[in-house]
Amino acid sequence: MGSSGIIILAIIATSTATYISRFMGALTSEKVSVNSKIFKWFNCVAYSTLAALLGRMIIFPAGVLADSELIMRLIVFFTCIAIFIISKKNLVIPTVTSAILLSFLTNI
Repeated sequence: MGSSGIIILAIIATSTATYISRFMGALTSEKVSVNSKIFKWFNCVAYSTLAALLGRMIIFPAGVLADSELIMRLIVFFTCIAIFIISKKNLVIPTVTSAILLSFLTNI
């Protein structure tokens, strides 16, 4: 099997696994109460995973983000957190600001 066949097989396998888990989640979602302990546990796991990924992106960046200094990434992070809080939890404004501020600080 050539390399393109392996790539296609990998795409099919990962897509199947993703869609089966989403389908099973859709089937069982009506039976899970929003206030149940299992729902709160999954919510905590999701937020902790997101926090870990965000921390990894800031501390150990990959790709183009690795070209910027750590202090610049931290300045952008804390500025955007402040903007998020001030803008009453608006996600668009800090996201756009982060891109603009990081490109500005990198080009200084």
